[in-house]
Parts: sequence; C-alpha cells; structure tokens
Amino acid sequence: MASAATQLIEALNQIVKEKGINADQVFEAIESSLVFACKKNYGQNYNFKVIMGRETGRISCYAQKEITEEVKDDLAQISLQEAKKIKRKCEIGEVIDVVVKPKDFGRIAAQTAKQVIVQKLREAERDIIYSEYAQKEKEMVTGVIQRKEKKNLVVAIGKIEAVMLPGEQVLSEEYLFFSRIKVYVTEVKKTSRGPVVNVSRTHPELVLRLFEQEVPEIYDGIVEIKNISREAGQRSKISVFSNDPNVDPVGACVGPGGSRVNIIVNELQGEKIDIINWDSSPEVFIESALNPSKVTSVSINEETNTAHVIVPKNQLSLAIGKDGQNARLAAKLTGFRIDIKSEEDVGDSEAFQEFQNKVEQECAD
Repeated sequence: MASAATQLIEALNQIVKEKGINADQVFEAIESSLVFACKKNYGQNYNFKVIMGRETGRISCYAQKEITEEVKDDLAQISLQEAKKIKRKCEIGEVIDVVVKPKDFGRIAAQTAKQVIVQKLREAERDIIYSEYAQKEKEMVTGVIQRKEKKNLVVAIGKIEAVMLPGEQVLSEEYLFFSRIKVYVTEVKKTSRGPVVNVSRTHPELVLRLFEQEVPEIYDGIVEIKNISREAGQRSKISVFSNDPNVDPVGACVGPGGSRVNIIVNELQGEKIDIINWDSSPEVFIESALNPSKVTSVSINEETNTAHVIVPKNQLSLAIGKDGQNARLAAKLTGFRIDIKSEEDVGDSEAFQEFQNKVEQECAD
C-alpha cells in the first residue's frame, strides 16, 4: 500500500500534467507555507527550512542554528559538541541545519500541501483564462447579455463574464437579457480574483471590426479603413481607400444592393453609416466628408488647421447637420476644424467689406 507521501506525489504529478501547473512552483509554495507555519508556532525570529522530496514527497523540517559556546536558546543555537554530531567539521559562529519535528507537523504538512495545490490550481486556471482573453483585447467578440448590476451590463463571453460600463453602452440601444450581441473588448486586466474583461458598444473600432467581418476586401488588405468618426447609436463616418485601382472601396463596403453595410447597420440597431473615399488632398477629402451635402469650394488654412467651406444656401443645413452632427463628424474624420458658410453669406460679407473699404477711403481723402 502506497504511503501518504507517495500518494501525494502521484496526485500532484497528475494535476501538473492535466492542468499545466509548474511543479517546482508547487513544491516551493508548500515549503514556504510550512516555514510560515513553523514560525507561527515558534516565533518569527527563528529560521526554519523545509524541504519536500520531489520524488518521494517526504517533508523534512530543519531549524537553522548558530554554533555557540553557551546555548541560551535551543531553537536558535547549538553547542559545538552537538553540532559535530551532525557535521564533523564545523566551528563556533557557523550556522547548520538541525532536523526538528514540530508538534503535529505531519497533519499540518498534509493540510498545507492540500491548500497550496488547490490555490495553485485556481491560479493556473485564472492564468489560462487570462491568456486566452488577453489575446482578444482590441478585438470583437460575440456574447450573451446576462443581467444588469447597478448600471453595468454583464455579458457572458465564453468562460467569463465581461462588464460593459454605462459609458460604453449606447443609450438608444435595447439590451434584452439572454440575447446575443457583438461587443468590442477594450481591456483585459489581471487581478487577484481572476481576469476582468471590459467591453464596449460605443467604441469606433467596433465599426471597423464589423466591416472586417463583412467585407472580404478589408480583411484581405485590399481595402483600408483610414479613419472612423462615430457618435454611437446615431451616425458614423468611415473613410476608405483601395490598394487596387480595379476595386471600388465604397462599393466593396456597401456590397451588392447594400447587403454588406445593411448587415452592419442592423447589428448597430439602425445607426447610420456614411462611407467616404479617402483622398490625400485635404480639399477633396473634406468635400467628401461633408456628404450628403454638396460643396461649392474648400480652402485650407494650414497654420490654424482650419478648412473654410462654402456651400449653396439650400445645402447649409444639410452640411452642418442636425445639432451640428454632420460637420462635427466630418471634422473628426479629417482632422480639420471646419467653418461652413453659404454662398449668400459669403457674398453679403464681401459686399459689406467692399462698402466699408470704400467709406474708409472716402473719409481718408
């Protein structure tokens, strides 16, 4: 019949093999825990050493004692005469290891070994889960809405429950419990309680990942999404560019009869998406970014990074958009501050300036 130590080693080896735990770390953790247990019983000032046999599972406990002429503390000191029974060549002032058998050490050792193995198993499982989900950071995953905790939304993604904070939720979206939903993984954190995964429905890159999933030309690198500006739940603008002159980047993203973009709009619960051709010319790019309005002219002030845009009078409200949204998204997309005026406003301004200059000239004369 196998001894308890042998059974422990066999069980430990099996767990190490199945769970991928580092065996040396388990042994060292058991030894450290037993040293702590000894100090708890005898005092923190004493030095103990515990060694667990890697093959046999046998646990030995040693008190590290200083060789002295006069022994005042049996746990910390040993006479030269007694020391030579352990080590033939030794001298005063040297520290040697002396076998000790603390009370109930066998029972304590067994309990400690069990606790450490359980702890290491939990740590290993947490590490495996963290490694798995750390690879999903900055990616899109599909989850199932579980519940609400205060204002946070809990979404199950595989083996773990992710958290969607209030700021990452789209106010216009309806989140039904146990419904499937695509989310963007913003962060994976390692904590003492296990990995914490934060997800988002408002992040602009959620739109990018959806297009990568639905448009093969983007996934293959033929079409690039240069930039995204988004007001989640309302409207997004994306600028696209084709590395192949034979491929229309806007047409590829829209798909036959709008099939591709419609799938994305449905996933975003009706959010509007403007797909715009990227252009290296700021003037051309800004004109496209203000779609669906028509633009008369664009002039760039590079010093102030401002674009002065003139549109027909009947296009002014369309160019600016409701509550300024169209102009705001175009500015985020292009990186320019955009000042929009109608042709009539510009004409009146120029006429007024000409009149004022004339008056000033006459006064000077």
